[in-house]
Amino acid sequence: MTWSYEEEGAVLEMKVKGLTLDPLTNMPIVILKDLDEKRALPIWVGIFEANAIALEMEHVSTPRPMTHDLIKNILEGISAKVNRIIVNDLKDNTFYAIISLSLNGSDYTIDSRPSDAIALALRAGAPIYVARKVLDEAKSIDLTDQPSPDDTEKWKEWIENLKPEDFGKYEV
Repeated sequence: MTWSYEEEGAVLEMKVKGLTLDPLTNMPIVILKDLDEKRALPIWVGIFEANAIALEMEHVSTPRPMTHDLIKNILEGISAKVNRIIVNDLKDNTFYAIISLSLNGSDYTIDSRPSDAIALALRAGAPIYVARKVLDEAKSIDLTDQPSPDDTEKWKEWIENLKPEDFGKYEV
């Protein structure tokens, strides 16, 4: 099945709202939220990718380029632009993503793990999209029914009760 992000309403723009740990597996989880903060999508990621995302979110620079910084530097060095990343599929509890690039007037689509695509998007200032079909298949969270982020105890309880199999997980 081919999927095109150009389809009307096929994607929802989201932002990285934070990282947390799965209390059962101690695996990091990236929390994506839509711009209206009505839906959230947890994606289980590896520790190294979570670290790369956290470093960029906290604006921590390292003495030498990390892998995602290197990729960004290579792309800038050849005058390529990261247009967007899209979490575009979910198969067998594994999320898939693509990186959309422009170079010399041509567009390219690169297959990627969502965690790497997100880490690169944060560095390149590129928007992050999630296919609506992924949100539906992953049983993303409708935040209109969830506790307010200001209600710390309920929010902690909600996070602690998340299970990878409830939403689909990212296998490392």
